[in-house]
Amino acid sequence: MIGIIADTHDNIDAIRRAVDFLNSQNVSLVLHAGDFIAPFTVKEFKKFNSPLVGVFGNNDGERKGLGEKFSQMGTHLKDFVELEHKGKRIALYHGTIEEFVSALVKSGDYNIVIRGHTHSPKIKKENGTLVINPGEVCGYLTGKNTLSILDIEKMKAVIHEI
Repeated sequence: MIGIIADTHDNIDAIRRAVDFLNSQNVSLVLHAGDFIAPFTVKEFKKFNSPLVGVFGNNDGERKGLGEKFSQMGTHLKDFVELEHKGKRIALYHGTIEEFVSALVKSGDYNIVIRGHTHSPKIKKENGTLVINPGEVCGYLTGKNTLSILDIEKMKAVIHEI
């Protein structure tokens, strides 16, 4: 199982709930689709029981500080990440440029495309690619603190409100 989060936006209480929930689900990997915001939040992400892979979002202005704090836990943030997990190719991108998201999906290069930015949770299959937006952990825009868990072997994702 993979935990998928995005748009945490410095909401420490919500980040703690996300960490607790995903740890309780025994996820083997956590993917963060960007908008962490400030380096002080990194101490909460260190509490995950599994590795964290993340990308920068459009509101991550203090990239140097975030990069330094995350590198101390073995996580190196980029604007875009490609990875393979259990034989599936995954693209991880914040989603700031919709045309780029669309190109990733249409390329056929990825089994899964994970994005954030819109704060709206959505799971869809498009051109044979599973596209997952976990919504927002912070809950600031929608009033709902959401994340997703992906069963990569079954290629099924579920949105959870925490």
